[in-house]
Amino acid sequence: MQTFKVPVGISNRHVHLSEEHIEILFGAGHQLTRTKDLSQPGQFACEETVTLVGPKGTMANIRVLGPARKATQVELAATDTFKLGVKPPVRDSGDLSGTPGLELVGPAGKVQVEAGTIIAARHIHMTPEDAEKYCLKDGDHVKVQVTGPRAGVFERVLIRVNPNYALDMHVDTDEGNAFGLKNGDLLDVIIE
Repeated sequence: MQTFKVPVGISNRHVHLSEEHIEILFGAGHQLTRTKDLSQPGQFACEETVTLVGPKGTMANIRVLGPARKATQVELAATDTFKLGVKPPVRDSGDLSGTPGLELVGPAGKVQVEAGTIIAARHIHMTPEDAEKYCLKDGDHVKVQVTGPRAGVFERVLIRVNPNYALDMHVDTDEGNAFGLKNGDLLDVIIE
């Protein structure tokens, strides 16, 4: 059994928007306003927010993340889904077929997204060099050990490999809270 340390990032509910939807929600020619860089190179939190409208309720001030994507994607924690009245599956980012949609409302307009709402699968980003070092490949799954007062093991943590990634594990707020984690905590990845 081999182990290595990975920092954790706790991901709150957020939205990735397509160029088309940015213009509908915020106005023609609108460019996203970067407020904070995220752990993955080139990714950033934006000043812009939207309101999500589901069958049972709404959630306001949902942060937009940039840059623009090919398809609009809404990432929620499981507890968020009850307020909105949707039942998204746990999926890898970008795997949106067969997922529920929501209405997104911005200051300049609104758009009904037919699919694109997910609970993001817990995952570890790494470079090809990291993957080679730890004998892993894109799509593998590992376990991650958490120590401390709320100790436990994350099972089936997806490995995502890309030359543009930085070594980092992402979990949502439900998972982070359940294990008592905070951003930057170092966890032990277990390779069996």
